[in-house]
Amino acid sequence: MSLPAWLPEVPAAQPYPLVFTTVSGAHLYGFPSRDSDVDLRGAHVLPLPEIVGLRTGPETIDRTWTHDGVEVDLVTHDLAKFCRLLLNRNGYVLEQLLSPLVVATSPVHEELTALAPRCLTRHHGHHYLGFARTQWRLFGKTGELKPLLYTFRVLATGIHLMRSGELEADLTRLFAYGPPYLGELVEAKREAEHGAAPELATAEADVERMTAALVEAQAGAPLPEAATAHTALHDLVVRHRLAAG
Repeated sequence: MSLPAWLPEVPAAQPYPLVFTTVSGAHLYGFPSRDSDVDLRGAHVLPLPEIVGLRTGPETIDRTWTHDGVEVDLVTHDLAKFCRLLLNRNGYVLEQLLSPLVVATSPVHEELTALAPRCLTRHHGHHYLGFARTQWRLFGKTGELKPLLYTFRVLATGIHLMRSGELEADLTRLFAYGPPYLGELVEAKREAEHGAAPELATAEADVERMTAALVEAQAGAPLPEAATAHTALHDLVVRHRLAAG
């Protein structure tokens, strides 16, 4: 599904300068529905007075509104918090930073993107294993297609990351890691955001197989044990915080 043409207007309406804004969620994952909301994610820069003074600014801004019938969910973190999350084996923020669906960018965004490979570790596998367990439990409760697709998506993303060292969030580029019916599930999801999943006799076995593949891939991943970008990210935050004034 195409993204609204007015999305580039969103960054200018925010209370703090944005380092970047990208599209996450189902649009990034390759299976937006006709009625999907638009998930915008990014980083903002608090001015120095709201860092060192008594009245501090928000480390996280979370806004939801409707524009032309489309629900928009915007979450941004202050640059320092965003960098801490990057260093904390957080797959969410890596996917947001590296999303090819860019609404707004800046030189700082380019610097962060260049440092992203130095934030990757084999322990990011735990993020995807945990996310998959959560979504699989949700599918068991609701029977909806969305959490089932999310389960397959995060497992495929995790396997690919652990095997190749490359982050790919779009499930339609990762079909080779999953069962043959994934394409049909994606097409069904595009018709309705909260539709029921079809009966799939092998779904549980397929999830178990992909989970085992991710565990195995993590054990042999060509990735370091710890991030190496701490000093570079610290310097980036200081430099751009001072420049923002």
